[in-house]
Amino acid sequence: MEANGVTSIGECMLELSGQAGPNWRMGFAGDTFNTLWALHALSPGRPATYVSAFGDDPFSRDQIAFLAQNGIGIGSSPVIAGARPGLYAITLTGAERAFTYWRSDAAARQLASDAAALAKSLENQALVYFSGITLAILDDAARKTLLSAVATARAAGSLVAFDPNYRPRLWPSRETAEAAILEALAVADIALPTFPDEQMLFGDETPHATAERLGTLVGEVVVKNGEQPALIAVDGASATIEAVHVASPVDTTGAGDSFNGGYLAARLAGHAPVDAVRRAHRVAAAVVQVRGALAPFEILRTAFET
Repeated sequence: MEANGVTSIGECMLELSGQAGPNWRMGFAGDTFNTLWALHALSPGRPATYVSAFGDDPFSRDQIAFLAQNGIGIGSSPVIAGARPGLYAITLTGAERAFTYWRSDAAARQLASDAAALAKSLENQALVYFSGITLAILDDAARKTLLSAVATARAAGSLVAFDPNYRPRLWPSRETAEAAILEALAVADIALPTFPDEQMLFGDETPHATAERLGTLVGEVVVKNGEQPALIAVDGASATIEAVHVASPVDTTGAGDSFNGGYLAARLAGHAPVDAVRRAHRVAAAVVQVRGALAPFEILRTAFET
């Protein structure tokens, strides 16, 4: 069977956004899901799978139904009796967002509880994507199970992409995060770090320092830096690509995740790295002009093709 699908591994949460007085809008989002959402929108004809673990409560059933309604499957992800999804709320100051989380007992923490099911979900995939948040919600044993499954998929021909996405509150220590992220980079073909995260965790002084450090581990590195230019480094050659300026952003939630989705969709479609970054910048610029992490598919597609 030809490897054609795209798969993302992690935690999809309930998202509360758009507060108006005591009322909130509820949706579904999470870093690796946001990336898959964009990747799926921009990769017509490729089956999309979100690999996680789900509960059996009404919110979990709605979550799985929402994925299915948008053409996204869950593979062999376990559905765990008595479990439930994590939850977060977005509060905005202008367009800049802050998050409040309720996720300590989320079902997704058990996504690697069944090694055979996890491995099956990753079979015959053109691309496997995961992040540092995926790693952070797992215990040590589950993390090893995950990385082993990803390595097996890569050996079978899957392209593996990884965003370190460092969130200090999720890790027991900085040293644990460093070690886990380095292990993940060892099984990745593409790294999609964000410079402020790398500076915080590894002490990099510049995006070039990040690219040089990661370039010894991964052949293709894209260093995101908010509204600043992105740096692409492939096999020792590098280039900077200006971001797309948005004069009046509405909500910056999911911008970096959507950038990743745009970049990976472009690379899978055969676009060169520099062109892929340009398309990814346009996708991210479109996302910050809507509320919440998920932009409608047509908005993403228009931005990608413009």
